[in-house]
Amino acid sequence: MTPEDLENKDLAHLGLFFYFLPILGFFPALWTLYRHQGSRQQKAASRLAITLAFGWLLGYIFLETGARSSELLTIPLLLMSSVLTSGYFVVNIWLMVRLWQRRPLRLPGVSQVAEEIVGKHLS
Repeated sequence: MTPEDLENKDLAHLGLFFYFLPILGFFPALWTLYRHQGSRQQKAASRLAITLAFGWLLGYIFLETGARSSELLTIPLLLMSSVLTSGYFVVNIWLMVRLWQRRPLRLPGVSQVAEEIVGKHLS
């Protein structure tokens, strides 16, 4: 293996971190799948990042809509929305740590949804 191969491999690995930037990582992940390019690991990370972002966005929209339409449940729904957003950020940071440790990027349930649904429509 030449030094250039090692550098390219390290750069590709470093590029995976961008997929797990909360909110912003959605766009490079979507671009990777849209172009149908990238390694198997890049595509898997992209599918996982997109699934997490869509899950967070849908939950956030539903909770915020519910909080605005209900006077009685406003505070609990806003609290749930903040917990969901905090959880989304923590999970993305946790995935970055696992990526740094070169461990598998698997989340129970979410990874299966990412492979089946997102993989079916975008890959």
